[in-house]
Amino acid sequence: MNDASRRGTPPADYEALRVRLAREHERLSPRLRQIAEFALAHPDEVALETVAGLAARIGVPPSALVRFAQAFGYSGFSALQRIFRERLVARLPAYAQRIRRARREAGRLQPALAAFLEAAQQACARLPVSELQERLAAAAGLLASRPRLAVVGMRRSFPVAAYLAYAFARLGRDARLLAGPGGTLALEYPCLDAERALLAVSFSPYAPETLETIGVARRAGAPVVALTDGPLSPLVREADVALVVADPEVEGVRGLAASMTVASALVLELGRRLVETDGEAGADAAGSHGDRT
Repeated sequence: MNDASRRGTPPADYEALRVRLAREHERLSPRLRQIAEFALAHPDEVALETVAGLAARIGVPPSALVRFAQAFGYSGFSALQRIFRERLVARLPAYAQRIRRARREAGRLQPALAAFLEAAQQACARLPVSELQERLAAAAGLLASRPRLAVVGMRRSFPVAAYLAYAFARLGRDARLLAGPGGTLALEYPCLDAERALLAVSFSPYAPETLETIGVARRAGAPVVALTDGPLSPLVREADVALVVADPEVEGVRGLAASMTVASALVLELGRRLVETDGEAGADAAGSHGDRT
């Protein structure tokens, strides 16, 4: 029996395929796992590129893309690519045209600011608003359920984590930023207990310090909210609630526009939740701090 037969009926739409890829990710061979991770991180490129172009972009032979498609029950790569194209047409009818136009103009680089502004606008436009709003509400409810909060984020994630810790404190919460200056992060672990929720921020390549902190929090009985960049992120598997946000990359430099937008929305959502649960006292706290957060 071949791989396609073992996999059964292929996913009929992108969401079903995304769920299947996340579920079977660990069982894939290293090469197929590499393709899966690229496909979920860059679905628009999978929709529009040729097999040869994608293979070169991912760093695999074109035959690996065919095997990848067949491993999930598709007759070939074109059948798999159709799923990504249908997603693109359904969600962003004008986006394909913008990509093609950008390709035609590839010989003329945009000024840096213009390039990042356009990339940030596209990243925010791609956010799954309804799904994210549900997860933001769940995350705010979890954070509001604990009297104390902790926030951790290293490297590129640090600005987002620092902002969240500051904003939570401005909402009147006991919020602690776990920064570990000079390699002292482990000395801050005793603050993690069942009464302190942890918000962890990490983007690929994921900081081992952040993953270690999540493990400590889990063992201490602390609930975990994650802000990360893809459904295959290790933070998604460990968190009670995961906010998945993909930020744009321009010539190898990644911004934080979409992540900061979602982080700001979480602060507002938590502030509203505190108003509801704390009554007038919470309203005074949220109101006095919210306009300066």
